[in-house]
Amino acid sequence: MNRIPGLLLLCLALSGISLGTQALPKAEAVPGGIAIVPVKDSGAVTYNGRRVMTRHTAEGRVAIIGLPLGAETGPHQLQVGESRVEFLVDHRDYEVQRLTITNKRKVNPYERDMSRINRERAEMDAAFLSFTEPDEIDLRFRLPVEGVVSSTFGLRRILNDQPRSPHSGLDLAAPEGTPIVAPAAGTVLETGDYFFNGNTVLLDHGQGLITMYCHMSAIDVEPGDRVEAGDLLGKVGQTGRVTGAHLHWSVSLNNARVNPVLFLEASP
Repeated sequence: MNRIPGLLLLCLALSGISLGTQALPKAEAVPGGIAIVPVKDSGAVTYNGRRVMTRHTAEGRVAIIGLPLGAETGPHQLQVGESRVEFLVDHRDYEVQRLTITNKRKVNPYERDMSRINRERAEMDAAFLSFTEPDEIDLRFRLPVEGVVSSTFGLRRILNDQPRSPHSGLDLAAPEGTPIVAPAAGTVLETGDYFFNGNTVLLDHGQGLITMYCHMSAIDVEPGDRVEAGDLLGKVGQTGRVTGAHLHWSVSLNNARVNPVLFLEASP
């Protein structure tokens, strides 16, 4: 088993630095973050049984791993071909956010809502498992909407005094109708009007990197559409479970929801 030296991980974690010619996301090996780990073997790389993104840089091949919000701190392992590589996940505390939702059905759905919710969850789960191999993947994003950050990633949410899952995206508040654009090139995987998420678009950027856009007032793309950075996806709205007009933007890497800020060219 190989252990990645701490100094090397620290160097990889420096924000805004590109390895070779490819600009990589910011490395932050914490729950909800991204670990960037050098891997020498040319075989497939998996983490918790799922394939992970790999890129070639001037310094060699690296694995870019999404760490779920529930990841435990301490040593973790990658399977690289026939060998294993160990890396460390650090601790991270996220703040608590309390929200009051006036539509109580969106907090405690009726029994008749559950078949719809389960069907939609399965559809989104299948999209998050997509693993395609495009020729190029842009790993530095632009903001999808001009707005103000209203909820940061990872908040431990309490809705109407009831604990719920941590906030798995970044909320950007903007007036209803504000354009939402693709932060990078990708292919539209799914669109739909979901119980909690409202009008939603999911984009596949390649190698397990999926982005999701929720609560839209209008959707301007269809499944199968190819979009480039800056292309219109739809408009800001307040559909689904919301307290006001905003975009909920999620980034998923190897089916782990990670902090979108780590992919941004500049902090919002």
